[in-house]
Amino acid sequence: MKSVPLFIGSEVYRGSSYGPAHPLRVPRVSTVMDLGRALGWLPAVQYRTSPRAKPAALERWHTPEYVAALQQAEAEGTVTDAIRARHHLGTLSNPVFAQVFSRPATGAGGVMLAAELLANGTSAVHVPGGGTHHGLPDRANGFCYLNDPVLAVLALRRAGMARVAYIDIDAHHCDGVQHGFAGDPQTLLISTHEEGRWPFSGALDDDGGGNCVNLPLPRGFNDTEMRAVLDAVILPQVQAHRPDVIVLQAGADSLDEDPLSRLSLSNRAYIGVLQALLPLAPRLLLLGGGGYNPWSVGRCWTALWATLAGYDIPDELPGEAQAILRALSWGGGGRPPPAPHLLNTLIDPAREGPLSPDLRARIAHLTQRLRA
Repeated sequence: MKSVPLFIGSEVYRGSSYGPAHPLRVPRVSTVMDLGRALGWLPAVQYRTSPRAKPAALERWHTPEYVAALQQAEAEGTVTDAIRARHHLGTLSNPVFAQVFSRPATGAGGVMLAAELLANGTSAVHVPGGGTHHGLPDRANGFCYLNDPVLAVLALRRAGMARVAYIDIDAHHCDGVQHGFAGDPQTLLISTHEEGRWPFSGALDDDGGGNCVNLPLPRGFNDTEMRAVLDAVILPQVQAHRPDVIVLQAGADSLDEDPLSRLSLSNRAYIGVLQALLPLAPRLLLLGGGGYNPWSVGRCWTALWATLAGYDIPDELPGEAQAILRALSWGGGGRPPPAPHLLNTLIDPAREGPLSPDLRARIAHLTQRLRA
């Protein structure tokens, strides 16, 4: 009998924020949990509470000095100038907040639990609190204090899943993950990300030593273009790699409504990527990542969970789920109110469009290089 997919969440995401001026002041994972429960999609049999990773587990990739600095920052609520300079803690991007260690350690614990579950027969696990793909061994980077995708791949390997395909559709390049696995033939890394956007890495010809496929995307990247990339680049590479497990980082900042990118996907495109990847490996780990519009990120990750777990998504959300979306806010600032469909549906209108000549040329260049 095929196992049911599992969801790993935690209440730490409901009670923590990076601060009132930070893009991660908005709720995200808690919204997915609330919508899932309102829709009957998180029965006890499918929900697991994420453990908090212990320092020794984090030190499988992060330096002991950095892990200790994170713990000290949480305990003291501040950092010295020396720690700020050395570990990039207490900066505008990576502020010290009340759960500065416990929140990322919970994300890391979630992916480690997921690896154990996948090794023991679970076919798929969703960890929306995971996906912090910028973290580096000895410092915070780009809102990411730990790198749970790297820790996930290492845990999957320890559990016997040697060949991993990591696909990242976040609007930002997965620089930390590439740092961890560049040149490793057992790990295929594929990243689609907006060109000219921080961290300004992942160039078209950057193959990371042979195992990395990077595709910078032009502004306005649409659903039609994502299907072209999926069919011409992502799926052939994953099929050729023959992975034991697929890790999909589904950062929701590539959606049209997100304030930190200029890409224009609908969440239908995300669902399409997930559906196409599912048959290509016996196990799949689905992570979160970026996403800074509270309505679009919560709806996207909830729709992905429904897709993974086989739940039918209604055309219009019931009242309890609509109330959850109507209660969200930007948490300050002068951003516009959400469009009506963000409050009463889970699935976006399709955002089709032309396949730009620029993107067509990049796909051709990449596929020619990969065939060589």
